[in-house]
Amino acid sequence: MDDATTPGRKGNLTGSARKVKDNAADWHNLILKWERLSDEGSSIATKIVNFRLSKDRSVKDPEVMMEGQISSAAPEERRAYHSNPELEEECTKLQNIVDKMAHILSKMEKMVSSEKGICELETFQYGENGRPTPLFHTWSTKQFAEVSSGLYEAYKQELALKSTILQEVAHTTNPDLCMVYLSCWLYQPYIQDNTKLLLESLLMETGYRAV
Repeated sequence: MDDATTPGRKGNLTGSARKVKDNAADWHNLILKWERLSDEGSSIATKIVNFRLSKDRSVKDPEVMMEGQISSAAPEERRAYHSNPELEEECTKLQNIVDKMAHILSKMEKMVSSEKGICELETFQYGENGRPTPLFHTWSTKQFAEVSSGLYEAYKQELALKSTILQEVAHTTNPDLCMVYLSCWLYQPYIQDNTKLLLESLLMETGYRAV
């Protein structure tokens, strides 16, 4: 049976308490990395859009050539939109950003899995009601797993959105649609204030933030 901890207790944590606290620190660090990547990706996406719109104006009026026309264009015409080395380089950079975000998400998924495993272990040890005393202040172990799942789902949806933007932004010549893509990348609609509150609550419960 693993050792727990009580609020204010000093010394090294062990067992489930150590794992949960380590996970909380990992959540904080991974989200910081995500935000840095998102900022970097926003700058790259803006370069792609500015480059495309400036180049397309010399060939076709972006007010006339809409998104559907690009999608239905002949293969030779579609390849022409990707033949510029500068544009290809920026698209590759944005792809690398999304790939790194996917790697972060995979780490988040592993933390969710580990905390579900802790819950299952405690159910086996203590029964359906779980641990009789909390690991830290007030949360049950199940609450840690629920918060981790909530954070993971938010970033999973955000990654799906960014992947879509990656696929579309280099093909779009409609200025209004370009602005929508850039705005969605920058403001991350699936990462709401309540998502940030979940992280702060997690850090407070595990002692990384003052209560």
